[in-house]
Amino acid sequence: MEIFSKKTAPMAARGNGDAKEPDAAFFADLRSTEYANLDAQKQIYLDYTGGNLVPKRLLDQHHRLLTEQVLGNPHSTNPSSQMATHLVEASRQAVLAFFNAQSDYECIFTSNASGALKIIGESYPFNASSTFILTSDNHNSVNGIREFCKGKGGTTQYATVHYDDLCLDEENLQQLLEQAPPSDTRLFAFPAQSNVSGIKHDLSWIARAQALGFDVLLDAAAYVPTSKLDLQKHQPDFVSASFYKIFGYPTGLGCLLVKKTSFHKLVKPWFAGGTVTMVSVVEQQKFLAEGHERFEDGTLSYNTLPVVKYGLDYIREIGHERIGRRLRFLSEYLYEALSSLKHDNGQPVVKIFGTNDFSIRGGNLLMNFFKSDGGSIPFETFEKEANALGISIRSGCFCNPGIDEISNCITHDEMAQYFSGREKGDYYDMVAYLGKMRGAIRASVGVATNVADLHAFIGLVKSLKNRV
Repeated sequence: MEIFSKKTAPMAARGNGDAKEPDAAFFADLRSTEYANLDAQKQIYLDYTGGNLVPKRLLDQHHRLLTEQVLGNPHSTNPSSQMATHLVEASRQAVLAFFNAQSDYECIFTSNASGALKIIGESYPFNASSTFILTSDNHNSVNGIREFCKGKGGTTQYATVHYDDLCLDEENLQQLLEQAPPSDTRLFAFPAQSNVSGIKHDLSWIARAQALGFDVLLDAAAYVPTSKLDLQKHQPDFVSASFYKIFGYPTGLGCLLVKKTSFHKLVKPWFAGGTVTMVSVVEQQKFLAEGHERFEDGTLSYNTLPVVKYGLDYIREIGHERIGRRLRFLSEYLYEALSSLKHDNGQPVVKIFGTNDFSIRGGNLLMNFFKSDGGSIPFETFEKEANALGISIRSGCFCNPGIDEISNCITHDEMAQYFSGREKGDYYDMVAYLGKMRGAIRASVGVATNVADLHAFIGLVKSLKNRV
């Protein structure tokens, strides 16, 4: 089975890189007040999908909280514990409000989005009759759930993605969903937005899969920093997110949102401190806590969780619509400048992967670079040159092997042969064996990006012209 397919379709009209820059004064002021360290350190940051930058406001608010209040470990009635509990619960309610999910979802705080996804992997009741369908465009923290399904004897299937635009092959996905054997444990997982290509996948697949008897897991980590996810409009059973992706600080905090009507489907395989209402040693029995507490193992990060409310308030003040409009302008501007670059012999300098319809993609561009004779420029070489100029981009496979295999036309047979003769391996071993390009460069824009940052990156790419 291949995880990509070919499609021929007309490309959408490209944006105009000379269009008026939206909210230019607002974002210039935001950069100078909240992200002044960028210019002070002469840094050009184009890795917002990897992690958002820290606004000064959150640091100030957090410092003020910790110096003015006394916070203690929750799960007690003492004053410091009650203050921490109050602030944590305020952040929980802020998360539910941010997603318009106050009445229908439980918010479980986790260490990150991967921690949220692991809860699904270990608690979803996979068995021999289970089917787990996921798109070939998925982060490894979603791909890894297949090990839980396979370990219980269930079946895992990947839905294909088109090579041409990196969008879902809807016919293939529909067929997989319709042909899945009957079972009470069928799970479909996909990202709202690809962490690699930036493609926003159609959220109508949530209801379509549910109508065919599937529970739906939505990885929203790359989507919610720049797009509004309304859980009244779209109601997946499970949603994972990470807060530093949204507003930069603190790291090490994420959440799993579980639809209340689906909460009972998750079977916790163990218990820990804070997740039970009663435990006996002599009888070896326990009663699990209800609601979010069942899955919040041990002590929550009570000193940092209050910042989640501050961060969500910050994003709300800026406005998702304003952020989305700004990032679309910057992405199109960068796309137009790069896609027009040619060597003197007419060969393209850069290949940008995915659709150029910016109504369905976020703020990142995935690309590879080429010499005038058509030979590839290794992404390691490009990144080294970017590093020397103080430009932060990201390279590699981005924990999303499906997109990398699609973009580089890696076949099932090639990968089967590679794994069949090895007990261990790595990226360099695989490249040597396949003799094909692997990996790419990802540049992603965010709230602090300005046009001067883009010009610096474009200038670096222009320096590749006529390189042999």
